[in-house]
Amino acid sequence: MEISKLLSLCFLVWNLVAIINFNNGVEASHIIYPEFQSQSAVSVSQLHRTGYHFQPPKHWINGPMYYEGLYHLFYQYNPKGAVWGNIVWAHSVSKDMVNWESLEYAITPTAPFDIKGCWSGSATIFPGNKPVIFYTGIDPHENQVQNYAVPENASDPYLRQWKKPAEGNPMVVADKGMNASAFRDPTTAWLAKGYWNLLVGSKNDRIGIVYLFKSEDLKTWTKAHHPLHSVPDTGMWERPDFYPVSKSGKTGLDTSVLGNDVKHVLKVSLDLTRYEYYTLGTYYPDQDKYIPDKDQIDGWAGLRYDYGNFYASKTFFDPAKNRRILWGWANESDSETDDVKKGWAGIQLIPRTVLLDPSGKQLVQWPIEEVETLRREKVQIRNKQLKPEKHIEIKGISGSQADVDITFSIPNLDKAEPFDPSWKDPQDLCYKKKSKVHGAIGPFGLLAFASEKLEEFTPVFFRIFKAQNKHVVLMCSDASSSTLTKRVYKPTFGGFVDVDLSNKKLSLRSLIDHSVVESFAAGGKTCISSRVYPTLAVFGQAHVFAFNNGTETVTLENVNAWSMERPKQMND
Repeated sequence: MEISKLLSLCFLVWNLVAIINFNNGVEASHIIYPEFQSQSAVSVSQLHRTGYHFQPPKHWINGPMYYEGLYHLFYQYNPKGAVWGNIVWAHSVSKDMVNWESLEYAITPTAPFDIKGCWSGSATIFPGNKPVIFYTGIDPHENQVQNYAVPENASDPYLRQWKKPAEGNPMVVADKGMNASAFRDPTTAWLAKGYWNLLVGSKNDRIGIVYLFKSEDLKTWTKAHHPLHSVPDTGMWERPDFYPVSKSGKTGLDTSVLGNDVKHVLKVSLDLTRYEYYTLGTYYPDQDKYIPDKDQIDGWAGLRYDYGNFYASKTFFDPAKNRRILWGWANESDSETDDVKKGWAGIQLIPRTVLLDPSGKQLVQWPIEEVETLRREKVQIRNKQLKPEKHIEIKGISGSQADVDITFSIPNLDKAEPFDPSWKDPQDLCYKKKSKVHGAIGPFGLLAFASEKLEEFTPVFFRIFKAQNKHVVLMCSDASSSTLTKRVYKPTFGGFVDVDLSNKKLSLRSLIDHSVVESFAAGGKTCISSRVYPTLAVFGQAHVFAFNNGTETVTLENVNAWSMERPKQMND
């Protein structure tokens, strides 16, 4: 059977942050605010609402696949309020992942096996071009069970109506040795050695687990003799994702591709830390095992897609352009009361392509090319020196809705400060060495959402250190000065950038959109997303600066910046 006919595609659905225990004992990643769950928005505030990121018209969101010429985004949505609750699977479609049309809800809690909740899941296109949703339902006993749904009419490319067959549902339930209150988020299925396979996230005490289930006929699913993978002291593994990447190619791979030219990626979302991490390794289908490469950190300190506000992500294979697309979710950093007042909460971040880095040691990500169709009013700066303690405004663009791509040149790497080997945590290092703490080479970078007199600003910046045999690059995004408001969460995020500085150049691209800045260092080797809520630097009063607070001059070798227009359609 040709793999090209077995295109595995994903639906993504997301949940809010924090771990709770319902009174009934079901564990989940939602904060419950009963007083706000059904408080409908009287009006929708445009302050801080994004211009070109995916959002429904109002209320709480927390989703994509490609089918018959359309991208389908399914997402958890509260139609009655701006906090988590009353969750349905909402549904939007697009031809370009930029403009979106809202359709009817796809799944709502109506059957015994999901009557108390329809939670996260994925989907697979099976032979015969048959899409099937796998999702977690909450049954009358408060158990998390795995269910499936199919389209009422698969010949409709919009897939407007879905049904949940009574036969075969629930398709997977936890056995006596498993934790039925922490057993959720089935993955896209893949074909290996004559069996369809899928993963479900779980835990055993503090051991994070992905259980493997197998089927020959797509009707009966049997748990493998052992989990595909598990790691002690990592807690509940949510939203697992498992897929191949090419060792040599520049295209994405269908989820069922195997072979010697393939590495596999296992990503999990950690309930305990509210971060995600991934490893690269080898999948052994004969043994039903995945083993990370020896140089991979398999735990809390592992590699991340994004070192900022980014959770519950999922990838899917796009057969139209032979690429793998990553889509993540960013929650709000203000209060739930603020969310209710503004009438909305949560955004989808810009979809990203995912490839294996030439080193084979990490992934690289880049915003999909379609987002560039929104660029307008290009501004360029060439070979401009950025002297110590100076900043240069990037004029001629909208400071609240922009795409800024900068290549910095560092003339003298010899002046780099020594790197202390005890500095293991980049986020902690960024907190200690913020943008106003002077160094030698750095901090230098971008000031997003900056007010004219810099009462508010969100810096995204680099510092360069000298280790024993190489230079170490630190990337930071710091929200601590982003707003004069005191009631919002203003974290500092950080990640190391594994980049060769032999050419003395370092790049930074930032997508700026009213209350979010997504930044990509060194062509996407390290990414950080941050949510911010300026009070002065809003709309036409928002500015963008390049800055340098190091003692060494750096050069703006190449600056390309654009204002970004709104999509022609966003869930109208």
